[in-house]
Amino acid sequence: MAKHKALDRQVVAITGASSGIGLATALAAAEKGASVALLARSEEALKSISEEISSAGGKAIALVVDVGDADALNAAVDRIVSEFGRIDTWVNNAGVSIYGALEEVGLEDARRLFDTNFWGVVHGSLAALPHLRREGGVLINVGSEVSEAVVPLQGMYAASKHAVKGFTDSLRVEVENVDGSGASIVLIQPTAVNTPFPEHARNYMDREPKLPDPQIDPGQVAEAILEAAERGGRDIKVGTMARFNIVASRLMPRLADRMSARQVDKQQRDKPPVRPQGTLYEAGETGRVHGVRR
Repeated sequence: MAKHKALDRQVVAITGASSGIGLATALAAAEKGASVALLARSEEALKSISEEISSAGGKAIALVVDVGDADALNAAVDRIVSEFGRIDTWVNNAGVSIYGALEEVGLEDARRLFDTNFWGVVHGSLAALPHLRREGGVLINVGSEVSEAVVPLQGMYAASKHAVKGFTDSLRVEVENVDGSGASIVLIQPTAVNTPFPEHARNYMDREPKLPDPQIDPGQVAEAILEAAERGGRDIKVGTMARFNIVASRLMPRLADRMSARQVDKQQRDKPPVRPQGTLYEAGETGRVHGVRR
């Protein structure tokens, strides 16, 4: 397994750093001594998080950026390198979901989701990769258990995470096996995580969305990401259910389909939608690691 710099000698950049997994990862990285670049659309949340890290003696910069904008991400990379001199680990974490049957989801919304979940990963990867090659660094793309398994009512999200896996696997072969540059390309595949993810989703349902239980803590995913930043890796499943659901989808696909169908009711709360538009087109400014169930 590849070995990379210790975290206290790294510059770590994280997209989607204003809440959930991204925020948990940023705080943990800073606590371990890394210099952290926080990227997201939520300006006020990023400012508060950056100040929190700095007041604790850490080093952080906040960059307001939409990952669907390739030029903006390239400019952000230039700013990070100007500020810190390099990038050692880049984490493509920004993501959003849509709850609703595939036949109901509007194409404009679906394309917007792919702009963030898939093209955001592509833009971030291509912008950061020259610097990661130079440093022998790590590119970490946050996929999901639904990069291989599926879930009803989040079909577009699952499709985007399948695309992230295909892109990441292909890039890994080119970078690690063809070029042999010393950089590592890692896919993180968590199960359901207790974050504001459902609150941020575009919702077509007549009830408030949720994630099915059991849910793991975002800190568990952050720990896997930061371990990959030091040790590299390939595809890292986080949570027992991620490993179970992926194995089931590979070895017993028809059974996995029936099990997946049972998740419909487990993704809906017994209350009307609170914010159906979610954060698909605008910043959430949540600034929280955990979801409402905590």
